[in-house]
Amino acid sequence: MMYVMPKLPYAINALEPIISRRTITFHYGKHLQTYVDNLNKLTLGTEFEGLPVTDIVRNAPEGGILNNAGQVLNHTLYFQQFTFQPIQKQPAGKLEEAIARDFGDFTQMKQKLTQAANSLFGSGWAWLSADPDGKLHISQEINGNNPLRKGNTPLLGIDVWEHAYYLDYQNKRMSHIQLLWEIIDWPAIESRLM
Repeated sequence: MMYVMPKLPYAINALEPIISRRTITFHYGKHLQTYVDNLNKLTLGTEFEGLPVTDIVRNAPEGGILNNAGQVLNHTLYFQQFTFQPIQKQPAGKLEEAIARDFGDFTQMKQKLTQAANSLFGSGWAWLSADPDGKLHISQEINGNNPLRKGNTPLLGIDVWEHAYYLDYQNKRMSHIQLLWEIIDWPAIESRLM
């Protein structure tokens, strides 16, 4: 099985002005493509060849295979969590209930996840995830790590590698993070909650 690029659920310019066509072209079209290509090369002839990306992320030792599998998974979830016309501005249903239970309310969760993303030094990700008991957590993951490594299900990820925002926002990471909340596809996020 070859690893392939995930399909975008929107046109390449659909997220403008929050994420520009130019950023999608580089971030999705070049960075993610490189991770996919590298994963195919690195797993060839190894015990990880043909395994689902989630299995590789859970089980691979630190190094190139894990780094590229993590970035394939992270970016797939990232690009599929956005929509150009959100039907709701915040979570509903079981996700809303879990957020209220574990953070108090949506505003508090949003503040904590935004702070985790903005305060992460260097490259990496901030994640909202659910543990096997359904409790929600916020974590900072360096480089291409993912909450799956700790047994949690990733729900919502904020990419703070500079290639995610620098073409549009330069060094204004916080401005980028704050605007991402306007294009979250909350039904897609809820569907990841088991």
